[in-house]
Formats: sequence, structure tokens, C-alpha cells
Amino acid sequence: MGILYEDFVVISQAEKPDESTVITVNCPDKTGLGCDLCRIILLFGLSIRRGDVSTDGKWCYLVFWVVGKPPTRWTLLKKRLLEVCPSHFSTSRIYSYRLENQSPKPPEVFLLKFWCSQDRKGLLHDVTVVLCELELTIKRVKVSTTPDGKVMDLFFITDTRELLHTRKRKEETVNCLEAVLGNTLMSCEIELADLEVTACSQGSSFLPSAITGDMFSLEMPAGPPSGFLPSTPVSIAVDNTLSPSHTLVQILCQDHKGLIYDIMRTLKDYNIQVSYGRFFANPKGNCEVDLFIMQADGKKIMDPNKQNALCSRLRMELVCPLRVAVLSRGPDTELLVANPVELSGRGRPLVFHDITLALKSLNICIFSVEIGRHMIHGREWEVYRILLDEADGYCEPRNKIQNHVRKILMGWE
Repeated sequence: MGILYEDFVVISQAEKPDESTVITVNCPDKTGLGCDLCRIILLFGLSIRRGDVSTDGKWCYLVFWVVGKPPTRWTLLKKRLLEVCPSHFSTSRIYSYRLENQSPKPPEVFLLKFWCSQDRKGLLHDVTVVLCELELTIKRVKVSTTPDGKVMDLFFITDTRELLHTRKRKEETVNCLEAVLGNTLMSCEIELADLEVTACSQGSSFLPSAITGDMFSLEMPAGPPSGFLPSTPVSIAVDNTLSPSHTLVQILCQDHKGLIYDIMRTLKDYNIQVSYGRFFANPKGNCEVDLFIMQADGKKIMDPNKQNALCSRLRMELVCPLRVAVLSRGPDTELLVANPVELSGRGRPLVFHDITLALKSLNICIFSVEIGRHMIHGREWEVYRILLDEADGYCEPRNKIQNHVRKILMGWE
């Protein structure tokens, strides 16, 4: 008898608050599976404290020890993890034929539009929390405040459950928004976004050269320019002597939110297979990672240029997985946050959630928001441009805003 599909993922919840929940995944393997699993774990607000990964190229066994703030919807987490696990048909010719001849259908994009009679600090974050809990993925946001203080929000979203076309799902969403916005909610509509509306919502594709310079550099700078994250030194070593068939990559670095995801998505983008891996984050905030890897052709990475390129990219992704800057936009102040997009087209989860959380904790209102995708230096970036509301004449120092947003995004606060 084989393993039942439902048993591909087993979650053993922690019995005590100071203990870790153990997530075990035992299923057919695919390149990038570790990245997909880590992304979902990050999406549910969990941090990986320890992990073991092993595979023979056909079947894999992964164990993650995770912690997070309660409550966590463990049943839903298991369902989402199962959805990225290949089925037992993945080794059959029928499954391979289907993969080659059927491209995945892109999710439908819906426009959520609502008016509020007045703005308030934390409004956008409260809405973002509701959408995250409903598993509605935010693709773009257009927020604007009228001279009389009213707020119009346009959210372009997709539904993980693929039910937003139904009346019941729309009513559930509207009711949840009414519960958090109260009497300030004037109107709320959800409709399928057509191509013309989507195109008009994207805003300007132009980014000033001051933004696209050092901030989006893919090379490690001599000194930390604006937007780079201060960190303890990152050590990356490559060894081809310990295994006849695999290259060993050893990483020592400072821990941060989504660190294992950042490592795995980098390896996935390079089409590199992890055959065995172990990682551990100690209470002092340092992380140790050992990975036995090989190229898509099943060989070790012997070329020094390829080794250097991989180490350079890993080092950059660990030092500054997100770019943060607070800049002048005419007489106003603009917060800019950017993160690289996976080659699969998916952006980092919970970025907008954390940005709005940071601004809410600083009691800063948001005047307008633009979220867009930009090709910079041959790489796609997801860029968040937030114009801060300084109408009351008070605003925190820019370096304080930048550092606080960075700490929230990195999980350091």
C-alpha cells in the first residue's frame, strides 16, 4: 500500500507555548518544492526555527520546526501545503504528458472598490488583515484621499479559493470589511476586473533614476547605501570534496523572517536541486545552513564562475531580501519598498501587510499607494510606493520610518 495523499503532510502541533510545531512532508519530489512549501509557511506568518530536507530525486522527506503567533489555521495550512505537493502520479508518463501539454490557468483578477467617509490611522492595515484572513491575494492597490477627507480604495485581488465569482463569497468579503470599517464604510463593490480597468489602474511605469540606481543593484556594495539592510556578516562556503556527487554549500548568517524561503527561491531560480539540507536558527538570532546540491543535469557545480555567481546572489538575497527607502516626492514624503519576484512570477507574501502594520504602529496615515511590477537590471521587481499623509504637519523622521519598516519586514521587531 502506498501513502495516502492526505498523509503527504502531517502537522504535530506544539503542546506548550515555548515548543515548536513540527510539519512533516513526505511526497514525490520536484525542483523548487522546498521554495513552494517555505513560501506557504511564510504566508501563514510562521517562522522556521529548524529544518531537515532529503530526497533521492523522486521522493522527498522534509521536516520543519515552526513557531508563530496564535491562532494559526492548521487545517487550512495543511490543505495549502498539500496543494503544492506533486501527487503519486508525478512519476508516471501520463502525469508528465499532462504537465507538458496543459499550462496552468491564470487566476481571475477581481476589483474590490470601496468608499470610506473618513480616513484614519491604520485603516489600510485593517483592510489588508481582513483580505489575508480571507485568502484574497492583493495584486495591486490604488488608494486616494479626496480634499474633503473621504477615501477611495481600489484593490485588485485574486482568490486562493477561486470562489470570488460566487454571491456567497462576495457577501462574506463585504461583511468582514463592514465589521472592521464600521459606519465609515459608505459603499463596497466586487466585480471581475476587465483588461481596460486593469491597465488603467497600473499607474506610472516610470521610476526615477535615483530609485533605480544603487537601490536595485544586484552587486554587493562597498558600503551600505540607502535601502540596504545592516546585518551581521554573511559567510558562504562551497566544498566539492565531501561528496562524490553533490556540492556542499554552508551558510552562516543573521536570521530574518523568510530566510529559508529566500535561500530556496534563489536555488529554484537557478534550477538547482537540494538533495539534502539542514538548517538551524539559534536563540541569539543566527542561522546555520548546510545544503548538498546539484545542477539540473545531476552534476556538481565545478565551474568557479558558476560557484561565484551563486554565492554572490545568495549573499545579496540574505543581506537585503527587501529594499527600503524613504524619499522626497516633491514636497511630500514617499516610502518605497521593493522585493524581487520569483521567475515563476510570484512575489513575496505579506509585504504589504507588514508595511501597513509598521506605519500603523508609527501612527502614520497613508495618502496614496501604488503597487506595480518593474523590470530593472534584467530582473522583475514588485515595487510598493506609498505616499505618506503629512496633512497634520507632523511626521516621524525619515530614518526612523525607514528603519522601523525594515525591522517589521525582517521580523526583527
